[in-house]
Amino acid sequence: MIDSLILQQGSGWRAQAEVFDEIFFVFLALGTLVGTIVVAYTLWNVYKYRDDGSEPKEDFDAPEVGELPTGQGGPKAKKLFLSFGLSAIVVISLVVYAYGILLYVEEGPDADGDNIEITVEGYQYGWDYEYPNGHTETGELIVPADTRIDIAVTSRDVWHNFGSSELRIKSDAIPGDTNTNWFSVSSEEVQAQGGEATYMVECFELCGPGHSAMNGQITVIPQDEWETWYEGTGGNSSNVEGGASVNGAANLNGAAVGGVSA
Repeated sequence: MIDSLILQQGSGWRAQAEVFDEIFFVFLALGTLVGTIVVAYTLWNVYKYRDDGSEPKEDFDAPEVGELPTGQGGPKAKKLFLSFGLSAIVVISLVVYAYGILLYVEEGPDADGDNIEITVEGYQYGWDYEYPNGHTETGELIVPADTRIDIAVTSRDVWHNFGSSELRIKSDAIPGDTNTNWFSVSSEEVQAQGGEATYMVECFELCGPGHSAMNGQITVIPQDEWETWYEGTGGNSSNVEGGASVNGAANLNGAAVGGVSA
């Protein structure tokens, strides 16, 4: 496995959102640089070899339609192979870089036993979260900062898709099947949001008339605060506003949206 060194930050590791942001920046920056060079070189050749009405020089080797400038090792051949060589280096480098960094996203970092495994169950039209101690939350997933959160996503009725655009996570929720994913949020990000970071959860699979209201929330709090909260759960269940009521009908800000019984 290709282990990208840029993913490591001291004793910690990168969140998925940071990794995808980096990939986007690298491709954008490199694409802009290469595009600028190619366009500038093209415009320079357009100006240099423009038809000004004068007679061409005797040593001018004009290209012909369908000609591949590879013969005799002349300047045209050198330019051709130089451009091919540089293009190959850029493309291969990007493939190796992207492959290594996406393997990290696929498999996740080594959490050394400090990860938390949570079951996510979708239903029409909400989300249930079950913690390792048996405690369940509806509508809101509360997790600690600086911790790898492993999620096992499934569904109790129809196909759904659990995802958060801000965290760059997305997993199919299929009845009778389980898909795994992971995410993490740094304590710096939590502090930047005032001590509690919140991220919107949506269903990205059309699942019925209440699909558009099938929203939830991921709340990230400091590790010590989360441990205090978790110790007090005692395996009890909790419903939050914006989740689902006992009979399975979705609620948004306390208003029923119309669903089916779970």
